[in-house]
Amino acid sequence: MSKRFEQGMKTRRAVLGDAHVDRAEAAKSSFDEPFQSLITEGAWGTLWSDDTITRRERSMLTLALLAATGNFEEIPMHIRACANTGAAPADVLQAFMHVAVYAGVPKANHAIKLAKQTYSEMGVTL
Repeated sequence: MSKRFEQGMKTRRAVLGDAHVDRAEAAKSSFDEPFQSLITEGAWGTLWSDDTITRRERSMLTLALLAATGNFEEIPMHIRACANTGAAPADVLQAFMHVAVYAGVPKANHAIKLAKQTYSEMGVTL
């Protein structure tokens, strides 16, 4: 195991939580292990472990990019991660408002719908 993988797993657990990572690791097979290693080292061990910007800011960027590119299936996971990164619902709404202006109202509207649903599941009152 590389140092970058170890750092990535530490950061991944800090952002997404142990329960999420444990479920993902339990579901991993020999087929997708190379992909899981790639994202653990690249996304979590390099990008998310860099301290140039805060995890709060990184959450906002990630959510905006997911919405802008229509990758909605990842939004609930990253909304839940906001509890660990410090991105408040007001921060998330601002990110999605940027999506509306720069990438399209329908994408932002769908992302906001997913955020509201996820926050409700988390017991967060908006």
